[in-house]
Amino acid sequence: MISFSCGAVLFDLDGVLVDSAVVVERHWRRWASRSAVPYERVAAVAHGRRSFEVIRVVAPHLDAAEEGRRHDAEEGLDTDGLRVFDGVHALLRGIPPRVWAVVTSGNLLTASTRLRYGGFLWPCVLVTADDVQRGKPAPDCYLLAAERLGVAPANCVVIEDAPAGIEAARAAGMRPVAVVTTHAPVDLGRADAIVQRLSDIRIREEEKSLSIRADPLA
Repeated sequence: MISFSCGAVLFDLDGVLVDSAVVVERHWRRWASRSAVPYERVAAVAHGRRSFEVIRVVAPHLDAAEEGRRHDAEEGLDTDGLRVFDGVHALLRGIPPRVWAVVTSGNLLTASTRLRYGGFLWPCVLVTADDVQRGKPAPDCYLLAAERLGVAPANCVVIEDAPAGIEAARAAGMRPVAVVTTHAPVDLGRADAIVQRLSDIRIREEEKSLSIRADPLA
């Protein structure tokens, strides 16, 4: 058992609250086929990064901004195959709304679609790709979430599933906890703790802080 005390918890969306792997892969495969780019190149860098940044890496000859807008518009309304991870609603119901946020590399359209589809209460703070100049692994999104919550970055714990997100949390001076939903544990070694699933994390409000307990992988 690993224990943390913090002032706020910042959740990534895809791969942490919502399993969107089927949707994400479907649309990246379509884009890769249409753009004559091997899907394996896309898959190697896509998770946790904004669409146009992925395209800029794998297809520098294309207009990344325009391609990214088209890709996001197509994926953003697709709910076929989405599912909420077990235990998510129970975990969130136990946390006061003022001390948690959702921070995603997806844009507002995509995040809104997935939060509504999953039946989530709207978070008091939602930071998307539309809110920052630099995406993960830059720390901007997590720093903005902490600012909007009014909590010091060093007093925040981040729940992530991707190396880019873990690096973003570390760069922001926060403590990342990783769930093994989209990457192998060896890829998540920069996290302060690694758990198999979100239900292995328990969060409880105390007098002046949040208590987080996690059952780490052996």
